[in-house]
Amino acid sequence: MTDPAALHSRLFKIDTHIDTPTASLLRAGWDFGARHVTAADHSQCDLPRMESGGIDAMVFAVFSAQAARTPAGFAAVQEQAFKVVARTHEVIRQNAGRCALALSAADGLKLKAEGRRAIYLSIENSYSLGRDLGSVRRFFDQGVRMVGLTHMLNNDLADSSTDPRGTEWGGLSPFGREVVRECNRLGLVVDASHTSDQALVDLLQCSKAPVILSHSGCRAVCDHPRNIGDDLLRSLAAKGGVIQINALPIAVVDTPEDGRTAALSAVLLKLADTVLTPEVLTATGKEWQRIDAAYPNPTATLDDYVRHIEHAVRVAGIDHVGVGCDFDGGGGVSGLNDVGEYPNLTAALAARGWSEADLAKLWGENTRRLLAAARA
Repeated sequence: MTDPAALHSRLFKIDTHIDTPTASLLRAGWDFGARHVTAADHSQCDLPRMESGGIDAMVFAVFSAQAARTPAGFAAVQEQAFKVVARTHEVIRQNAGRCALALSAADGLKLKAEGRRAIYLSIENSYSLGRDLGSVRRFFDQGVRMVGLTHMLNNDLADSSTDPRGTEWGGLSPFGREVVRECNRLGLVVDASHTSDQALVDLLQCSKAPVILSHSGCRAVCDHPRNIGDDLLRSLAAKGGVIQINALPIAVVDTPEDGRTAALSAVLLKLADTVLTPEVLTATGKEWQRIDAAYPNPTATLDDYVRHIEHAVRVAGIDHVGVGCDFDGGGGVSGLNDVGEYPNLTAALAARGWSEADLAKLWGENTRRLLAAARA
């Protein structure tokens, strides 16, 4: 029988969504090159844990909280987003012997061969684009290679799956379609995690390149609006796309409504009328932590997570499923709660009879193919 540790080491492995840039890299004195403990500072990723977890590549999300959709609001959020990008570049330079910025599918394999970790960049919530198509190019020029259309509220590109006010555009907006065309032209991957079902339908129709769901789950396993149904999974696969399975507990196991959704919605809607200043971001972060403490995550396990993977494989096929745990953004289940625990997933799937070829597709080949297709 193959040694799971040796098998894990051989595979090229990428997680397509982690919120480390906004969750950790902006913290004063926080060192990405040093080992941290989740129980002590809530962080789930640093270089030592990436190395012990054997992960070869991560997509670092530059997340933007959504505030006023006004010129002042757009200017403030874009300034903040580029600040996060600049800080991420600085951290990568400081640890150049152990990691590097990756810009293409080939870069991931090259850096693995060098013994370094590949860091790809994405933006989560294209609110940070404002209403300016030129913003896509500016993020591309800073190394961003994936664009997440929405977060928890509708924006100027598309409807979200979780906006308490309901739909605004009935899918993608006209500006959203322009952004998709520009992403196709530049070779950026378009990410539909968090979008409404109809926005994903529209995206699959208008994108010339395969689409990714960088951190989503299966609605048939857990009936959460963030997750997608089997018909959409089949449509995603038919266009060459990939669903990267999310480890966010409320989207992994069915959870009785306890008031958390209403509390978060109230915070989001209040934020939607403000301009993002450092003071607003700090206050919102504290309110988010208060809600997390008042409404703790349900108990979810590695077995629960595997159920989503295996359901997605049955419906979409082994060529269309990957890993996107949403660590540092709320993701994490018992047995898979930081980047150091990725070997547990390989071992669990190998014990269930997964072949090395199928594990290679899940862990990296599917994502590399999609990155290459977008660039082509």
